[in-house]
Amino acid sequence: MGTIPEKLNKPYDPKATEGRIYKLWEESGFFNPDNLPSRHTEPYTIIMPPPNANGRLHVGHALTITLEDIMIRYHRMQGRKTLWVPGADHAGFETQTVYEKKLEKEGRSRFKMERQELYDEIMAFTLESKKFMEDDVRALGASCDWSRERFTLDPVVVREAQETFRKLYRDNLAYRGYRTVNWCTKHQTSLSDVETENTEKTDKLYFIKYGPFTVATVRPETIFGDVAIAVNPEDSRYQQYIGQEVTVQHPEKTINLKVIADEAVDIEFGTGALKITPAHDHNDFRMSETHQLPRIEVIDQFGKLNEKAGKYAGLKIAEARTQVVADLQALGLIEKIEDYAHTVPACYKCSTTIEPRIMPQWFIKMAPLAKRAADAVREGKIRFIPDNFEKIFLYWMDNTIDWNISRQIVWGIPIPALVCKKCNKGVLDDDMKAGTSCPCGGVFEIDTDTFDTWFSSGQWPLLALGYPDKKDLAYYPTDVMETGRDLIFKWIPRMVIFGLYLEGKVPFHTVYLHGMVNDKQGKKMSKSKGNVVSPIELTDKYGADALRIGLVIGNTPGNDISLSEDKIKGYKHFCNKMWNATRFVLTNAGDMTVDTSHPDLTSRDQEILAELDTVIKNVTTHFENYRFHLAGEELYHYFWHTFADIIIEEMKPRLSGTDEASKQAAAWILLQVLATTTKMLHPFVPFITEELWDAFPFHKEERLLIIEAWPNS
Repeated sequence: MGTIPEKLNKPYDPKATEGRIYKLWEESGFFNPDNLPSRHTEPYTIIMPPPNANGRLHVGHALTITLEDIMIRYHRMQGRKTLWVPGADHAGFETQTVYEKKLEKEGRSRFKMERQELYDEIMAFTLESKKFMEDDVRALGASCDWSRERFTLDPVVVREAQETFRKLYRDNLAYRGYRTVNWCTKHQTSLSDVETENTEKTDKLYFIKYGPFTVATVRPETIFGDVAIAVNPEDSRYQQYIGQEVTVQHPEKTINLKVIADEAVDIEFGTGALKITPAHDHNDFRMSETHQLPRIEVIDQFGKLNEKAGKYAGLKIAEARTQVVADLQALGLIEKIEDYAHTVPACYKCSTTIEPRIMPQWFIKMAPLAKRAADAVREGKIRFIPDNFEKIFLYWMDNTIDWNISRQIVWGIPIPALVCKKCNKGVLDDDMKAGTSCPCGGVFEIDTDTFDTWFSSGQWPLLALGYPDKKDLAYYPTDVMETGRDLIFKWIPRMVIFGLYLEGKVPFHTVYLHGMVNDKQGKKMSKSKGNVVSPIELTDKYGADALRIGLVIGNTPGNDISLSEDKIKGYKHFCNKMWNATRFVLTNAGDMTVDTSHPDLTSRDQEILAELDTVIKNVTTHFENYRFHLAGEELYHYFWHTFADIIIEEMKPRLSGTDEASKQAAAWILLQVLATTTKMLHPFVPFITEELWDAFPFHKEERLLIIEAWPNS
């Protein structure tokens, strides 16, 4: 019987262990690739998707951190020079909405605050929240290089993001445009398409008599902004009207509208004839560009009808709709009303229905940039896991629209430009000074808009590595971008676009996409439903290791998972099993060390080693092919059901027998299997494996599992 560390005689306590172990890792310096032993040569790099610095981590963050840490720990053990760069995202619009809720509870409004006052308050709030977020990242065991941490509002990041805008402008890829944008009437800002959520809604479809036509619309209140009637050029019902003007009756007057033919009109929708309101519909705006139609804005920024709506001015959209319909019915102009189920875009933060508005904004020309990204993927420079996401990526790249990058909020990176409010022209702020006269007779002023947060985070792989400084660009392109599947059309394309545009290389070779983490019933977590599961609460209760392995086993790439507390509790039992098995093996190891040459082995011993060799090969293959769920599952079952339930039980009679040679062989086999499986389990459950590794007997002192070599088959 051997002497084992006193700690193994007590039950495993994650709370008493994890903080101490993480401090040990940090102090070792091995999170920094510059400090790794000489065998670590070829770089292996992951840029952490920067969590929002406005609150605690949610389970999606926990899954991202777990999967990326698994990759980093595995490749570090394989001898790669691993760099995992952590960061924090200021998260522009999202953080400002979080802070606005705080202001509302305090009876305050951002619209009654000075810009600098609001900015300073949000900065203080964000920096405080950032500390808690980073503590959460540490609590999950992330072995990232904190010495290289970046914040998306670090001065160097702000400067380089603005420089990218200047480069785009001078390359004729950024421009100031006057066109329809998605407008949130609650938050008073424009939003990009990826900041809206499409919701299924049933509205009324009104069939309005419009001169010789009947048009179908869900928005009769915009009738005052109508400038044309559109039909499909192939629709035989309306051929005689194309190119003509017809007289139609409004609730207050009659007007003349031109009839246009456009292939975008769906013959099967309604009557096949549409009223065209370019100022309040994206598709109608595109038609106005094609057919040179005027644009009449009749709804203001607050979602109320303006003076062009006559007696309806000042009414909110819903109220105006009701009154306009009533007046049309009184005039005998409503032919019929039907229920109509359709998709309506809404603000993703407040669910307010988006109001298309024509506004002067900054845009990025996406077509030429997206083509380069699509070409890179088609050439095999980026691999998607699972591979069906490649088609989704290419669809978005092949069907882009220009990207509105300006936001009417305080919190974010300022757009380095001047604008003339009289003619809406925009110029770079280093080309001209504020106060300079514009040819239109106006004056150039500092642009108060900020960048869409995806503009800076789209440059993240480069900015996180200190671009344009070349010091850390040896780690670029990075190896893997691991993130949620919902970012396939939000963040992933922008990173690929900016990587190619700024550095001429894709930012990563592999994109690994995980699904959403739902509650135990498979429903989306939300505060309103009261079903949000806190990863930190689970970690406090069961330990980070139990949460980590519970998030991974059974979790196939790209698919949603259901998370229950019982599942995490079950993996806490697994950690206890590891602890108890290690205590048994080390107690019976005597004076033997992990480094001891093997004694004479029986045929059964050889069989056990051969089976272990197969496990090493299988698990390694799973890791190399991003099948982490299978690697974890195989190790879990092997350790519990083969090693603990079968092998240890087989060895007990030999260990208690009188045959010293058999005792030595049995103890050696157990120690080797335990050491090997502990190494392979380390990426999944790093805290308990590091703590157990410290109890293993070695010839040499001070060996950390975090830099041990991966087992060879």
